[in-house]
Amino acid sequence: MSLPLKPPLQQDSTPNLSHRQLALFRSVMLHGNLSRAAEAVNSSQPTLSRELARLEQVLGFALFDRVRGRLRPTDRALALLQEVERSFIGLEQIAQRARELRTLSSARLRLACLPALAHALVPHALLALARSTPQALVSVHPLESPWLEQALTEQRFDLGLSEAMAPPSGVAWQALLQANEVAVLPASHSLCRKKLLQPQDFEAEHFISLALTDPYRQAIDRLFADHAVQRIQCLETDSAVAICAMVRQGLGVAIVNPLTALECANNGLEVRPLSVAIPFKISLLLPDIAAPHPLREALVQALQDASLALAQRLR
Repeated sequence: MSLPLKPPLQQDSTPNLSHRQLALFRSVMLHGNLSRAAEAVNSSQPTLSRELARLEQVLGFALFDRVRGRLRPTDRALALLQEVERSFIGLEQIAQRARELRTLSSARLRLACLPALAHALVPHALLALARSTPQALVSVHPLESPWLEQALTEQRFDLGLSEAMAPPSGVAWQALLQANEVAVLPASHSLCRKKLLQPQDFEAEHFISLALTDPYRQAIDRLFADHAVQRIQCLETDSAVAICAMVRQGLGVAIVNPLTALECANNGLEVRPLSVAIPFKISLLLPDIAAPHPLREALVQALQDASLALAQRLR
């Protein structure tokens, strides 16, 4: 038979439900009996029975039939559970998000950067961030220009590292590091005897270049054209890391960004400054996100500290 009910509410009345009543009802529905449900919600069986009776009174209809001492949900209880579950799923999602924001355990910080920086600068910054916030999750996405700047304009990343000297639309710009391009040489090369290389030192040398469309390739070519230096241009590639690997194998000499050169130095690779400056500049791009990631400023600080340390090493 059904649990006893007092006269139901008027048909046009809105039930005054409490979250606790719905939580107890859900527990009974999920566990199948009063004793297990009471244990799950840290309550007693008599208390649970009283609360269910109050809930039925508020609703104006029975939720359970008693069959041989067991509770059997009514059709109305099953229909109500569907609505209650939707509500509790929403609450659980909110609670999960709150835990993420509290612990920063699974809210990923998305960093977009040029491929060379993913190799040379970013690891130093991430090491500092890992020491200060070991539970942080960072997703690093190497992208070439102009796709990197476009992605930041579209707010697809929390921050970015670029060679852009002006901010894309919807993005704030900060200067991060400025140095000069450097020469990389095989360790056995005769030019290693010099501390500073002149453009004329590259005359008739096998030279490994960046891709034709690379702005640094264009600046390097202009430099040698201005000084009437003829090189043997034997190889070219998009990657400064690949250039350093080729130089290490003795395939030629090259000019690359100082950060990649610094990471690849030694083990058969020598680095030398140039007498004529070819500026190398890195900027920090911060999309105008309504709610920035809680760790964005921490990573910005780590990148600034790493840039300062690398600049000191270059000097």
